[in-house]
Amino acid sequence: MLPAQRKRDIVEYVLERDGCSVDELADEMSCSKATIRRDLTDLEERQLIERSHGGAVPIASVGGEKNVREKKVQNLTGKTAIAERAVEEIHHGTVVFFDSGTTTMEVAKKASSEDQFIGVTNSPLIALELREQGVEVELTGGSLRQRTLALVGPTAEQFMESSNFDIVFLGTNGIDEEGFLTTPNAEEARMKELMIENSKRTVLVSDVGKLGKRSFKRFGNLDQINVFVTDEKLSDEHRKWLQDADVHVVDGVTT
Repeated sequence: MLPAQRKRDIVEYVLERDGCSVDELADEMSCSKATIRRDLTDLEERQLIERSHGGAVPIASVGGEKNVREKKVQNLTGKTAIAERAVEEIHHGTVVFFDSGTTTMEVAKKASSEDQFIGVTNSPLIALELREQGVEVELTGGSLRQRTLALVGPTAEQFMESSNFDIVFLGTNGIDEEGFLTTPNAEEARMKELMIENSKRTVLVSDVGKLGKRSFKRFGNLDQINVFVTDEKLSDEHRKWLQDADVHVVDGVTT
C-alpha cells in the first residue's frame, strides 16, 4: 500500500472507531508500529487526527466530546500513576464518590476494600469495578448517556442533592486560565457541580494536558478544589494557577 493511501485509511479508521491504539492500526494496515507512529505524527501536524498516549483520536473542538472508548486509550500510564497516588486520600469508614470517567475508573481499580469505605458513583462501569473488589457501592440512578456511559438527569440530581460525601474524585475536560473547570455536556456539568457542593473534600484527578483547555460548560473553579493529582510536572505558569487558588498539588507522579 502506498503511504498516501495508508494515511487516508488511518484517518478513516480513527474516525469510524472514535479512536484506536497503535497496535490496532498496525494490525489493520499490516505494517510496523514504527511506521504507524510516523504516520500519526504527520497526520497530527496536518491536523487530521490528534495523537494520544498509545494511539490516536479524532480532532476535538470546544464543543466536541470524546467517548469512553477513545478516552480509554489516552495516556493510560499517566492515569494509572495518578490513581496510585489518589487512593492515598481514601480513609477508613469514609463515603467516597467516584465521578464517571476513565481516570476515575483507574482510581476505582486501585482502591482497596480493606479501607472499608462506601463507594458511590454515577458510572455503572465503576460500580461494577468496585463491587468486584468487595466494596459496598451505591449508584445514583438516572438516565444513561450513550457517549460517556454516565448517569445524569433529574433522578441522579435528586440523589446527589440528598447525599453527603467525605471525598469526591473528580474529572474534568478542561481547566482554563481563569481557573474554571469545564466539560462538554450540561447534564454532566450539573452532576459535577453537585459532587463538589456535597463533598467535604474534592480531589481533582487529571493529566496536565487538560490545563489551558476549555470546554463548553463550566461546573466549578479551582478555588473549590482541595487536591490536584496529575501525571507530569507542572509548568511555572500552571503551578501559579493552582497556588493562587490554594490547591495542594501532587504532580510528576509518573516520574
